[in-house]
Amino acid sequence: MTSARPAADAASLTDHLRHWARHRPQQRAFSHVDFPDSSSTGLHRTLGWRALDARARAVAARLVTVATPGERAALVLPQGLDYAAGFLGCLYARVIAVPLFGPQLPGHEGRLAAVLADCEPACLLTDSGTAPAIRAFVRDRDLPDVPTVPIDQLPIQRGGFEYFEDTDEPEPAAEPDDIAYLQYTSGSTRSPAGVMISHANVVANARQAIDAFVADPEAATTVGWLPLFHDMGLVLSIAAPVVGGFPSVLMDPLAFLQDPSRWLRLLGSYEGTISAAPNFAYDYCVARTDPVLVDELRLDRVRVLINGSEPVRAGTVDRFGTAFAPAGLDPAAHCPAYGLAEATVFVTASSPDAPPPTVACDADALAEGRIEETTDEGAALLVSCGAPVGQELRIAGADGAVLPEGRVGEIQLRGPNIGLGYWKRAGLTAETFGFGAAGDWLRTGDLGALHDGRLLVTGRLKDVLIVDGRNHYPQDIEETVQTAVSLVRPDRLAAFGVTRPDDVGEELVVVAEHRRDTEPAEEDIRSAERAVRAAVSARHGLRLGSLLLVPPGSVPRTSSGKVSRTAARARFLDGGFGPR
Repeated sequence: MTSARPAADAASLTDHLRHWARHRPQQRAFSHVDFPDSSSTGLHRTLGWRALDARARAVAARLVTVATPGERAALVLPQGLDYAAGFLGCLYARVIAVPLFGPQLPGHEGRLAAVLADCEPACLLTDSGTAPAIRAFVRDRDLPDVPTVPIDQLPIQRGGFEYFEDTDEPEPAAEPDDIAYLQYTSGSTRSPAGVMISHANVVANARQAIDAFVADPEAATTVGWLPLFHDMGLVLSIAAPVVGGFPSVLMDPLAFLQDPSRWLRLLGSYEGTISAAPNFAYDYCVARTDPVLVDELRLDRVRVLINGSEPVRAGTVDRFGTAFAPAGLDPAAHCPAYGLAEATVFVTASSPDAPPPTVACDADALAEGRIEETTDEGAALLVSCGAPVGQELRIAGADGAVLPEGRVGEIQLRGPNIGLGYWKRAGLTAETFGFGAAGDWLRTGDLGALHDGRLLVTGRLKDVLIVDGRNHYPQDIEETVQTAVSLVRPDRLAAFGVTRPDDVGEELVVVAEHRRDTEPAEEDIRSAERAVRAAVSARHGLRLGSLLLVPPGSVPRTSSGKVSRTAARARFLDGGFGPR
């Protein structure tokens, strides 16, 4: 097998794909693992680089008959090899890909309809199993009737190396600054908006991820269950492997939720495994994995487990490391990271060469916007998310002035991975992407501080609770609540502020799902509220306004699985959780 790397000027994912199809035609590229029934080992389907390229080109050949360059194609099909081929086929055809999901994803039908209306696709890429449902969905929602293309039924051109001659390349090729795809934000703090990601953006961010996590591309494999319509899933499971020329193994998110040991087994099936998951997934693995199974796992083969997409909790890192140390898991493999769709995805990352450092911060100082280390028992524990990778990062105050280390402010970014702006939203683009007072710096809307050159993320600017003139971060309050009361379902709660009845300031409200294995009686609820009230008062100096214990599945979440505090607050104010 040749180790030839693509030319340094390879400007698009399809440049890289074409390279690997020529130089490593039979090497394993992408695999999808299906888990029928209760299987834990799964059924593997694999494409080599030449076969993946042929499938992508088949999609492109069909696309040019229904869409012109610059029009949009929405991907509305299940996780798998067809999804990867469909996405790459859009890039070959110079059609803007819109990674989405089928109408079968429960609870997100409204978001799917809103995004389809916003991006105005020229066609819908799907598979033969999903096509009837998406046609019915479009009809029932009064969306424009556009061609539906089941890409699993497209004819694949076979042949020798003449298939890859330059004459077969779509003409003209996409420019680096052309839009490759629209990455719709999860909508945890606002309605979904499509971030315009260029061909240059995604290649740059894939290289940044490789620099951060991949010591040797010749001995790396990504294993991913994150949805491919999610920014982290798309870059880690498609873009980075295509740029780096290493294999990608895909599984369905539902397969992980049904049995997290499936993911853990796959992690140990390859050397130099790299994967990613949000914080809740690591606690989920601890809670749902039989300790007897741990002895069967081979987690010594794992190089990197990225923890991102939501606040990283120090307790989670400790619990996961302790639970799976007997399987050979290196504590340094757990890599907290920070990113967002507006930056393609990856921004900072902890090094896989040392365990992630935790900073014990004085809670009072943190409320005043300062990072001061302490040994006090009531310290707020912040996990370092590492240093910027191939981009610039600064912390700015409310007046736009750059803040020194140890001061909390808005995280702002600049680099080749920063997107082009929001689709059809010029005002929001100017406000966020730095075409105004912030110069050319991206305003992330996230709060954080630099400590020893590494990023500490403290929360979302719009989520911060200001009570009696002090800042409080909802994720810290949520951690206090779920630690104080075992009745609360972990990571399925939302803390937010509402205007007090006397219209003077805000009061704290927590809406929390109770565990699936219990039906709390009235006395259980009163006891939980007393415990939460005491814990929140002692830890945060806050008076709890209301605690609502609601059934599992009640707290709204985004399509990527994050709790939406904005939606929870709106539902609370509308009486959607019952009497207040």
